[in-house]
Amino acid sequence: MPGLKKIDKLIINKPHFEPTKYWKYDQVDKTFSLMDGRRPAGFVVASDRNRSYDDPGQFVELELVNLIRKGVRRWRDDNYIGATGITKKLLEHWSDRKENEFQKFFFCQLEAIETLIWLVEAPDSYKKNIFIPSDGGEFTRYCSKMATGTGKTVVMSMLCAWQILNKTYSPKDNRFSKNILIVAPGLTVKNRLAVLKPTNPENYYSKFNIVPAGMNHKLNSGKVKLINWHMLQWDSNEKILKKKSVDKRGALSDKAYTKSVLGELANAKNLIILNDEAHHAWRLQVDDTKKAFKGISKDEQEKATKWVGGLDRINKVNKIMNCFDFSATPFVPGTSRSKEDSLFSWVVSDFGLNDAIESGLVKTPRVVVKDNGDTDHKNLKSKLYHIYDHISDEIGKADEHEDLPDLLTAGYTLLGRDWNDHFKLWKKHGSLVPPVMISVVNRIETSARIKYAFDKKKIPIESLCDIEKTLRIDSKIIQSTDDKDSFALSNTDADSLRKSDLDSFLRLKVDTVGQLNQPGEQIRHVISVGMLSEGWDAKTVTHIMGLRAFTSQLLCEQVVGRGLRRTSYELNEEGMFSAEYVNVFGVPFSFLPHESAGATGTRPTPPKTRIEPLNEKKEFEISWPNITRINHNITDDISIDLDSVKELEIRAKDFPTISEFIKFPIRTNTAPSATGITMRSRIQSTDFFNT
Repeated sequence: MPGLKKIDKLIINKPHFEPTKYWKYDQVDKTFSLMDGRRPAGFVVASDRNRSYDDPGQFVELELVNLIRKGVRRWRDDNYIGATGITKKLLEHWSDRKENEFQKFFFCQLEAIETLIWLVEAPDSYKKNIFIPSDGGEFTRYCSKMATGTGKTVVMSMLCAWQILNKTYSPKDNRFSKNILIVAPGLTVKNRLAVLKPTNPENYYSKFNIVPAGMNHKLNSGKVKLINWHMLQWDSNEKILKKKSVDKRGALSDKAYTKSVLGELANAKNLIILNDEAHHAWRLQVDDTKKAFKGISKDEQEKATKWVGGLDRINKVNKIMNCFDFSATPFVPGTSRSKEDSLFSWVVSDFGLNDAIESGLVKTPRVVVKDNGDTDHKNLKSKLYHIYDHISDEIGKADEHEDLPDLLTAGYTLLGRDWNDHFKLWKKHGSLVPPVMISVVNRIETSARIKYAFDKKKIPIESLCDIEKTLRIDSKIIQSTDDKDSFALSNTDADSLRKSDLDSFLRLKVDTVGQLNQPGEQIRHVISVGMLSEGWDAKTVTHIMGLRAFTSQLLCEQVVGRGLRRTSYELNEEGMFSAEYVNVFGVPFSFLPHESAGATGTRPTPPKTRIEPLNEKKEFEISWPNITRINHNITDDISIDLDSVKELEIRAKDFPTISEFIKFPIRTNTAPSATGITMRSRIQSTDFFNT
């Protein structure tokens, strides 16, 4: 593309240190320049003058976050003055890791937890001119913005440990709580967050050595409850009356509702709340009730209302001390009137996708910008850059057997060839799972046509045309199974299932893509209608095809985020992560830095060899204690050989026991004599023979 500076190497920062460089996008000439220093916190929105898909947009600085960064840095340099002894011990433990140690935390993880601790424990002198806006409710919310793949679950485990240990050692300190409620947006995320429960055998506290030696058992004094957001739903009296059910007992009181949600935490006061994927938990303002939200269904609006409203009801009964939000994209959706999504005003730390890419924490996206076919004359990019924009009229309602548009067939052929190169390389290196392509499409009819085209080998990539290894899933299936219990059918044949269980089996299959000994192990192509499940991001994704409208860069980030999780976290000789790639067609990034790739194939990413224990060999496990140091206790042993000791003879006459003192008169030129005694003093010593 004319004017675009080619970026050959996007990874420019070490993952365990604060970023020192960043790629800056020039909004005028659309070029990237390498800048010294750290990228200011902020985000980019489309400009009012031009809302095209290639709009460079306007940078909006997060002044509050940039101020907080300075305060936290100063507090860190001052050795966390004012923090409790337990907090200091934790912070020292988290920072004191060897350079090549597996459990060394990323800088973004340490900064996120430091910021939350700073808000609670730092003296007011470090927080001058800092005011955290409210979301409009009665309890305090703090949001940590962390890109997908940067390890926010680890930060959540740090937060739980910080709260529980401080409350355990200082029960009267009202800044802390041992009662923690974690809310997840769906089953995929809920199952993943199970590692935050201290009693879980796979808990993160042990896996990542979150707690110093000798303090692990104290975690058991805390209570960590994990729920799906559906648990927060309730029916109003009006809704109950409309139901055909015979049960007309009315809505639950706040106390009864709280008891039903919290269960074992029902009597706990001063709760700590953790909202994961908190962009679903936004509050409808009074003037929003009649507005049409852009691309947001009534179900999504109700989800946001019930999520936050449920926490409001819990706060009335049990009181919420603090609510900590975590999200890669904490935006309230814009209405048709505002047209723009707005960032949560209570965001206190920011490590966005740009920062994550430049630190190598996620895969490097490679976006097609040119090919040897006709270009889009509006922006001189390949038509594959935003393929949907050119074929949207051709992928509406249609029968599955109808041929795909020529441009789409060509796109799948080119992307498929590159996938096939990866497939062959992975197979050569002994990978037990294949690379994965995902297609995010606009409607059910389109997904059926794509599946049909691959099944009938109309796309000339034979290894991608295996019917059994292509999975087509509808977002409705994901939503309908979100409120059900986990579906354990890892060795079940789909043909033997009842129809009522088939959706759950498909859900399990898509959730286990790329995982050994699971139903999704050998899946090569996932065709999804709408967004894939929240939290779905298989490490084996190497190629993405976007075939839907992309009305914002936020949506681009969410789609590509499904394929950004790395497979390897091994440092290279430069102390950085080596690049892993995901190749993208049809997702129109405009101002995110990306390495340009030709449409006719690029160097495949070699597979990574995962070294991990196998459950079937658990009986052969050999374990060693986790030794942090060895203390040597030196004692002196004294032995006496009495036979070789010479006898000591003590005679009374050798020790005088009486002495006499005389006082001579003071005379000049005369010698003292016995007749000059003026006083006789008799002092008798102690009879030491009797002691």
